[in-house]
Amino acid sequence: MSLFGASTGFGAGGFGAATTDTHNPMKDVEVTSPPDDSISCLAFSPPAMPGNFLIGGSWANDVRCWEVQDNGQTVPKAQQMHTGPVLDVCWSEDGGKVFTASCDKTAKMWDLNSNQAIQIAQHDAPIRTVHWIKAPNYNCIMTGSWDKTLKFWDTRSPNPMMSLQLPERCYCADVVYPMAVVASADRGLIVYQLENQPSEFRRIDSPLKHQHRCIAIFKDKQNKPAGFALGSIEGRVAIHYINPPNPAKDNFTFKCHRSNGTNTATPQDIYAVNAISFHPVHGTLATVGSDGRFSFWDKDARTKLKTSEQLDQPITACSFNNNGNIFAYASSYDWSKGHEYYNPQKKNYIFLRNATEELKPRNKK
Repeated sequence: MSLFGASTGFGAGGFGAATTDTHNPMKDVEVTSPPDDSISCLAFSPPAMPGNFLIGGSWANDVRCWEVQDNGQTVPKAQQMHTGPVLDVCWSEDGGKVFTASCDKTAKMWDLNSNQAIQIAQHDAPIRTVHWIKAPNYNCIMTGSWDKTLKFWDTRSPNPMMSLQLPERCYCADVVYPMAVVASADRGLIVYQLENQPSEFRRIDSPLKHQHRCIAIFKDKQNKPAGFALGSIEGRVAIHYINPPNPAKDNFTFKCHRSNGTNTATPQDIYAVNAISFHPVHGTLATVGSDGRFSFWDKDARTKLKTSEQLDQPITACSFNNNGNIFAYASSYDWSKGHEYYNPQKKNYIFLRNATEELKPRNKK
């Protein structure tokens, strides 16, 4: 891991070195051969798999796999296509399979060893989320769609094991066994328990007043899911515990991804929180936004650990690798300012950053 964060050959000289580099102001490692359209999702390989492999899905209908070597080099390994934009990706726990969800209304299972992808799920509208569930008595894939259903598939059958009605379109979801959480349009929020078989556990009044954008489950000291962080389009994140000792005190929201907050004379620019990811070792979290910045936070000390310099386009996705050494984030247009700000000449990037030191929690006073 020596080279992460060290000055590598990337961006360390050559063309334009004298000018300020707005596409990579943090001087992070650039992933080679990034997608040709906006990057919607990133996922690192699980601990069971040796090495580090990164999957990225994009609006160019493709999903790509890179090997991230210890020296910081990235090697493109393989690629698969859907017939519509890819909105979400996840891994099986052994690392042998990757699951992809698309606007073409299907989810596919990609076997990395044979490089074959087969359809394993079908909805009546684009599939927004895909998650692998490994329970003691069953394994399955959970898909959340804009057709207002949540479906569970065992990958060998063309029909779902179970289909649950959602109050509205699925906008984001997360799974940490035995818990799943789904956030929908109209600020719907539902927690599911996955033991024996999936079932609705609780509907929650949203702690946020604006459209839900991203969600991530966090664990307690016993490594069990304890709650979730929910991000909205209004530059705000809610930290919500499922069974807190003191709800009024333990649950809170914080503002992020906003500009010039202190000066009241000028209006504040408020941006969407595009993704949230928890550090697998420290339990601290990263948020990325339409403002083109990433921030690291300690939810327990309720402090910000770091905010990046501003990139020249939004950050649309992020992911930590399984031991928390690498933070990956994707820079591409998210259409948050409409078509007039779309520039087809602008490249998309995925950056890798050393995440070992900057995400250590604050010392408790």
